[in-house]
Amino acid sequence: MSAAREYRMAMTFNDNARIDTSKVRRRGRTTGIAVGGGGLLVVGLFLLSQLLGVDLTGLAGGGGQQQGPDQSIGECTGLDANADLDCRIAGAADSLDTYWSEELPTFGAEYRTTGIVLFEGSVDTACGGATSAVGPFYCPPDETIYIDTSFYDELQSRFGSSGGPLAQMYVVAHEWGHHIQNITGIMDGLNLQDTGPASDAVRLELQADCFAGAWVGAAPQLRDDQGVAFLEPVTQQQIADALSAASAVGDDRIQESTTGQVTPEAWTHGSSEQRQRWFVAGLEGGPNACSTFEAESL
Repeated sequence: MSAAREYRMAMTFNDNARIDTSKVRRRGRTTGIAVGGGGLLVVGLFLLSQLLGVDLTGLAGGGGQQQGPDQSIGECTGLDANADLDCRIAGAADSLDTYWSEELPTFGAEYRTTGIVLFEGSVDTACGGATSAVGPFYCPPDETIYIDTSFYDELQSRFGSSGGPLAQMYVVAHEWGHHIQNITGIMDGLNLQDTGPASDAVRLELQADCFAGAWVGAAPQLRDDQGVAFLEPVTQQQIADALSAASAVGDDRIQESTTGQVTPEAWTHGSSEQRQRWFVAGLEGGPNACSTFEAESL
């Protein structure tokens, strides 16, 4: 197969799509010792753990590097997004923002955008300090998504995802789904202390997977401010890549790879099968299909 043919198959964005990069920024680091958060940092991580259903309290550390100023990632076109990860994330963000700004009002809800901070190693947030060990996450107090882009390599090398552009953008769309849950009040009043395959924590995560699928289903019809479609039609291989990413971060898959056994009562995000199934539900049925909190069976 020629290099040009391989490139065309790998493409996701239309070359001449114009991408608004203002929602994505990189946070630099400077040398020196960071001011420790102490007990407040632990409390912040504990609250985030309860909200997102994953234990982050062990990530509170004393010291590290101070955060440098946020930096723009510069200008991007669709052609850039097909070659550069930062631009690809910006393209996904612009498309997601377009989708939810049009979709959410149809449900009688008011939309407001979120932003994405890309970082390396560790980051300070309104939820406390966190390291790349957390993986991508959404912080409700500052309504911001945080991604250490090295996670995408780990998604393949450690968790066995097939990779691919849509697998990377699935992660962004999932975290954007948490933003939708936050601003619409879905997160309010949930019992996130319980775990297990039918817990509120799992239902929250599966709904975010479903919201990600809903965006993928609509993405080829979304257009930039010049009327150019952001994305080319999504291929079955790209959908398979996204499903591979959803499967790779299933609780059962992670438990088996880290402890050698599966403990359903400790689940906080859902099994690989559940995560794939709800992604497909959104892909085929849109946000109306994402009623995980009403579903008797997940």
